[in-house]
Amino acid sequence: MSPPLIALFIAAFAFGTTEFVIAGVLPEVAAGLGIGVPTAGYLVSAYALGIAIGGPVLTIAAARISRRSLIVGLVVAFSIGQALCAVAPDFGSMLLFRFLTAIAHGAYFGVALVVAVGLVPEAQRGRAVAFVLAGLTVSNVIGVPAGTAVGAFWGWRATFWTTFTLGLAAIAAVIALLPRTTAAAPAAPATLGREMRVLARQQVWSSLIIMLMLMMAQFVPFTYITPMLTNVTHLGEDWVPWMLLLIGLGSTIGVFCGGRLADWKLMPALMAMMILQAIALALIYLAGSYAVPMVLLLALWGGLNFSIGTAIQTRILAWTADAPNLAASLIPSGFNIGIAFAAFIGAQLLDGGYGYRSLPLLGVVSMLVGTLVALFSATAERRAAKLPPLVRPSSPVPAPPEY
Repeated sequence: MSPPLIALFIAAFAFGTTEFVIAGVLPEVAAGLGIGVPTAGYLVSAYALGIAIGGPVLTIAAARISRRSLIVGLVVAFSIGQALCAVAPDFGSMLLFRFLTAIAHGAYFGVALVVAVGLVPEAQRGRAVAFVLAGLTVSNVIGVPAGTAVGAFWGWRATFWTTFTLGLAAIAAVIALLPRTTAAAPAAPATLGREMRVLARQQVWSSLIIMLMLMMAQFVPFTYITPMLTNVTHLGEDWVPWMLLLIGLGSTIGVFCGGRLADWKLMPALMAMMILQAIALALIYLAGSYAVPMVLLLALWGGLNFSIGTAIQTRILAWTADAPNLAASLIPSGFNIGIAFAAFIGAQLLDGGYGYRSLPLLGVVSMLVGTLVALFSATAERRAAKLPPLVRPSSPVPAPPEY
């Protein structure tokens, strides 16, 4: 992989660690801030809403800024946010700092994915997206378990000082490895009206619906993975980092498998993976009390989550290639609206008296709905016999070259 993609990977690793590590230290954060675990789950929702709402606004507002300068600025803002979270005195301030940090997160992933697909030929877009997203999955392999262990030994505030250090490393990487450019922005960015018109494409809005279904299947259980493992599977808290590591390993394998499948047979592979995910979640519900089956099932679940996510993002990028700024905002926004909604629904289920064990069942239903939507979309696309748009048909690059 090229050095610019490596820089994007490193920054993605830092962002992914801080987004997902909260699940590993949620009970500690709740105790430290004097709140209940379901209430602490809203820290996940706040982060997701920051990405979903603030990310698109910042991405579109900064459309005329060079992508390199924008990426550097976003990683700096992220690092400052980690320091603020580490010293947050109460739940309200922690909620605010997570929300503000997430704005930088949302804008970063939107811009980074557009840059990534602009660095490679058309036939390798899925793999380029997968490589950047691998920063998220590797964060689950290394960053999240390590951050969870740090929180267990030295307290949850030490976890956020760790993510602050990761932010400094990401700043160094993007400054050193992203090419310099004197252009302030793409010479002729698409108008907002033109970009908004791509939302009428059924491939775009159907992909966003599938994205929402995926987040329900992933984040309703994952937000409360620590209490689920301790209360349902009856594992000790010292086992939680290892289980998160296992999920991360599965996710890392899955993201690259998803990239390959997206470059091969995108829609058939997407539907098959969602059916497998529904089966995996049903088995997690049935085997929730048994440690050994849960080890295998959680690894499979993690891998399928990111395989499906990679395929969805590749499809959106292909069908919004003539509206790159909108694509930059749609992907992280869509995912994190789903994450926020999933965390909220999970909290409501728990407050309503449903146990942690019931959470995977909601994912079963959402994956079946997602499969039906994908089947409808693929059938309509086949009948219309249309190809994804390209900014420049003679070029394999779907985005402007300056970043």
